[in-house]
Amino acid sequence: MNSTATTVGTYLRDLPPDRRVAMARVCSMIRRSARGVRESMRYGLAFYELDGPLFALESGRRHMSLYVAEQEVVVKHKESLPGVNVQRSFVKFSDLNRLPLDIVEKIVRDSVAARRTRATQGALPTQAELLKLWAIKEEAVQVPVPVAKTAAAPAAKAEAAAKSAPPAPAKAAKSAKAVKASKSTKSAAAPAKPSAKPAVRAIAGAAGARKAVAASKR
Repeated sequence: MNSTATTVGTYLRDLPPDRRVAMARVCSMIRRSARGVRESMRYGLAFYELDGPLFALESGRRHMSLYVAEQEVVVKHKESLPGVNVQRSFVKFSDLNRLPLDIVEKIVRDSVAARRTRATQGALPTQAELLKLWAIKEEAVQVPVPVAKTAAAPAAKAEAAAKSAPPAPAKAAKSAKAVKASKSTKSAAAPAKPSAKPAVRAIAGAAGARKAVAASKR
């Protein structure tokens, strides 16, 4: 399992419940039994260092692996528990409900003692040597580089907004022109109302003429 977690706590929190509990117990036991170790996340594994890498813990799909830097310690305890790989110097735990913590604690304590002896002799293993021993390929567990999102320039944003916005003002102007034209058409089509004043004048004139004729006859 190649984790991208940056702390062991985050690494454990992301695991399924069964593996989380098992890993947490081993991590706690290592910190308690190997005083002075430095805990960190490296190469997608939980690393424990004391004058260089000393242990590494890895969570598989259905197992957990403990990598041990002091290979002679693994050889010493190979008959004490199953899942020991002497060639690659690690122990594979398949039954997470029955961890042999007493034997693991002995491995941890013996490894600390062997590491301190190496330190006095100036014969500490290098990180490259341990990665090769544990068959861990550095390039296969690199954390992917996050992709940074670049913000668009203000002018580009304004242009994009203008293109995407509906042309509401133009539609409104067209609608206003259409209404105005419709009113003009209706005004032109409506017939003019005849004026009543000329008719009234004509009637009055005819009445005056009849009166004048009658007077002359008298």
